[in-house]
Amino acid sequence: MREAYHDQLEQLADQLADMTGMVAEAMQNATAALLQADLGLAEQVISGDQKVDDVRSSIEEQAYALLALQAPVATDLRTVLAVIHAAESVERMGDLALHVAKAARRRHPASALPEDVQPYFTEMGQIAVKLANEAASIIREKDVDRARSLEDEDDAMDDIHRHLFSVIMDKEWQHGVPAAVDVTLLGRFYERFGDHAVSVAKRTVFVVTGRMPGYGGDADL
Repeated sequence: MREAYHDQLEQLADQLADMTGMVAEAMQNATAALLQADLGLAEQVISGDQKVDDVRSSIEEQAYALLALQAPVATDLRTVLAVIHAAESVERMGDLALHVAKAARRRHPASALPEDVQPYFTEMGQIAVKLANEAASIIREKDVDRARSLEDEDDAMDDIHRHLFSVIMDKEWQHGVPAAVDVTLLGRFYERFGDHAVSVAKRTVFVVTGRMPGYGGDADL
């Protein structure tokens, strides 16, 4: 019975990692749709978001069943709680990829981005996908060191996000208010995607160590 129980815990972690990989792929496709004004890719991301939601629902159902039936303690309890919270973050990552795809669809056949800001979003897309894939690997391997370093990798996303504000506020900006609004919102989507990937990685640190990094140092939970 205990062996089956621990298998269920491992399956939960694997499903969470798979879900994280799904949103990485969604953001990769959403970014391509955005940069290439590719309606087909945008629709693929939009229609696929329901699968992410379904996986989260399945994970939560299994996690709550384990809480009710097995009364886990210590590391096992941390695993179940971390999976529940992380699944919520991963679902939000999927929603952010969905928002990017919807922006691409809304402006089609035109591009949602002026040509001179597209390189920034190319880089933000690459960082977002890398962060999500890293988070998936961290979940599978319970790699605390990699989890702790992910926040440093997210700094590059934050730097680009801040720089976008200076670009759209510059007197040389010639693309008007609607384009500035699109750039602002899209930049925010990528920045939040990265933040959620970091949050997921922090949950792994909590599972392994019992401490949640952040808030001015590791905080006991």
